[in-house]
Amino acid sequence: MTKILVLYYSRHGATLELANRVARGVELVEGAEAIIRTVPEVSTVCEASEPAIPEQGAPYVTIDDLKNADGLILGSPTRFGLMAAPLKYFLEQTSPQWLSGSLIGKPAAAFTSTSSMHGGQEATLLSMLLPLLHHGMVIAGVPYSTAAVMTTQTGGTPYGASHVAGVDNQNRVSDEEHTICLALGKRIAELADKLKK
Repeated sequence: MTKILVLYYSRHGATLELANRVARGVELVEGAEAIIRTVPEVSTVCEASEPAIPEQGAPYVTIDDLKNADGLILGSPTRFGLMAAPLKYFLEQTSPQWLSGSLIGKPAAAFTSTSSMHGGQEATLLSMLLPLLHHGMVIAGVPYSTAAVMTTQTGGTPYGASHVAGVDNQNRVSDEEHTICLALGKRIAELADKLKK
């Protein structure tokens, strides 16, 4: 079984929706399984802590989830052209994996959601890929052979899947955004399968 970790942070649900669609793309590949995980909030209050198990949504990610994955797809809403702090905080805890080289050669990709068309989608995707390059992962995007990348009037880039959620999160995932999410998940699962051999 090829295991792909779909690791996301979502505050209002748009990035979670993309995570579920990317996971469906992973599972289009025979023998591939999507492991969906999230990260807890980061608090400005030192005494605050999250429950060990989230009240809703996917379980929190563990280092074992990362270690056991054959590929990784990161998702985050855009925060001023960067990934959200909770996801970055988790990645900052992966120095032992960097030192051991446990992620070297595994495929990786990213997806994001913004409230506006020009809200920094591509910058955010690139910011999420930088730490993965440091880990020696094999970065993949969505090739233009996925026709929706050329025709989308909403989200979706060659750097990864994306969604324009709207100011109040009112926009549904468009057909093109959906297609690009599926293509991204499928691509990472196929690459992971090839790289394992």
